Amino acid sequence: MLVFALNRVVATSTSQLASSPAGAGKWASLLQALLLILPLTWVWSMTAYSTARFEPRRMAVQVMVLVTAFGVLLLGVVTPKAFDGSAWAFAGVYVALQAGRALVVALALRSHWLQRLYWGILVWFCVSAAAWLLGAVAHGAARMLLWSLAIVIEYGSARLGWWVPWQKPERILAWEDAAGHLADRYQQLVLIVLGETILAVGIAYTEASESPRLPQTLGLVIAFITAVLLWRIYFYKAGELFGSAVTLAANPASLGRVAGTSHLFMIIGVAAIAIGNELVQKHPGGYTYKAWLALMLGGPALFVAGRTLLEWVVFSRVSRSRLLGIGALLLLAVPLTFAPPLGVVAVVPVVLLAIAVADTRRAAGKPAEAPTPPG
Repeated sequence: MLVFALNRVVATSTSQLASSPAGAGKWASLLQALLLILPLTWVWSMTAYSTARFEPRRMAVQVMVLVTAFGVLLLGVVTPKAFDGSAWAFAGVYVALQAGRALVVALALRSHWLQRLYWGILVWFCVSAAAWLLGAVAHGAARMLLWSLAIVIEYGSARLGWWVPWQKPERILAWEDAAGHLADRYQQLVLIVLGETILAVGIAYTEASESPRLPQTLGLVIAFITAVLLWRIYFYKAGELFGSAVTLAANPASLGRVAGTSHLFMIIGVAAIAIGNELVQKHPGGYTYKAWLALMLGGPALFVAGRTLLEWVVFSRVSRSRLLGIGALLLLAVPLTFAPPLGVVAVVPVVLLAIAVADTRRAAGKPAEAPTPPG
């Protein structure tokens, strides 16, 4: 379901970026894409945390997951019109999913010690619900401002442990007891989003024309190579070992939050890459707008930045090759302003390949590295 919802975000954003007027219109389309990706990712995260806290083989937990999957399907259906005629549907389904799950779990827990956590979660989702629903009533910039506020409330309250004034301040975090489970879920999420990039560009390729031309074919090949390199950079080795690193850490909860943040950066970066690759299928030549350039180069840079943060979580270090790669992507934005979209995305796998080669050379001839988390 998440693949479908993300695919709808990518397709809708691509269409808006391709057709909206130059300037503020294209940047507004970028912000709208972000305001759709973040709540979808947050639904997934809250579901993963719930299955980490409770036995996933229990019927009640399975029903919760299935209901959430159906809700994400509905979100994907209304996403193309979320900033138009379906704002109420998007906000309503999202609020019902998040607040409804917290309410049902809180009632089901009865006198269990975790119940106070879910009452706190429910309170904060009710606060953010006001911003979501007011945003559905508003239009244009007001809607984006209110929905941005709702997202800040949700991510910020989670950062504070969903504290409420009438409860003793206490962090109850799933990373402390289920680091392996959450690591598996985050690894699956990365694979899902990388798969979505291929799905998006493949659909765009088949729809480009009855007989795709050479530029579209080159764009398809570049997108595939980019996805493979992103997969390689993620899993070698930090992406494979970060669950063990969090388990070994002196403070698993704190390090787990950092790992979660690093994955959020990577997911947004991959989504940006997918939109950029789909734009190439529609407009491989011609002028590259600055908003397009931000996606095509900023997306890979954000992915590498997230992966750099994950490397610190696992090995207590930051590789110079990743910092150089981020710097190269950002500096290349200046000369590539004058290049066509196909030329811009063609540079990305070159930089990613250099990072992947540097990783391989650093580990060549050495024994397998064990995780050494900070602290």
